[in-house]
Amino acid sequence: MDIEQLRELVRLLDRCEVSELEIKQGDGRTRLVLRKAKAPEGSPGQSVVPVAPAVVEEQAVAPKETKHTVVAPLVGIFHSWARPEGKALVACGDQVKVGQRVGTIQSLNVLNEVESTIAGRISEILVHDGQPVEYGQPLMTIESVEEA
Repeated sequence: MDIEQLRELVRLLDRCEVSELEIKQGDGRTRLVLRKAKAPEGSPGQSVVPVAPAVVEEQAVAPKETKHTVVAPLVGIFHSWARPEGKALVACGDQVKVGQRVGTIQSLNVLNEVESTIAGRISEILVHDGQPVEYGQPLMTIESVEEA
């Protein structure tokens, strides 16, 4: 949420009869509460002063998910298999271990193995079988789970 959206919410709250507005974003870890503050008793003028936003960050004890990218170690043609006519080594959703082969890159007619550097679950495969790749190009994303 950017500052202009926040300003519009404050304006909207000022114009209506609602005294509190609560917005939750994402998976419930961040919430924004806007409340109308009342002027002190006996003060002349407005009975409501400008809204002061309060952002509350809730810390969950859930495990922290981190995303890691497997990159091409050299220039060549990416293959999802280890041998021609073989099946794909990994697919989205598969669990992988550190050092597990996740693909190959053919360079100068030699198949070079691409290994996982982290244990976790394949969340996204970014290149297609037979696609040319550059050195350092992201090939796939692996989500690992670390205890918080």
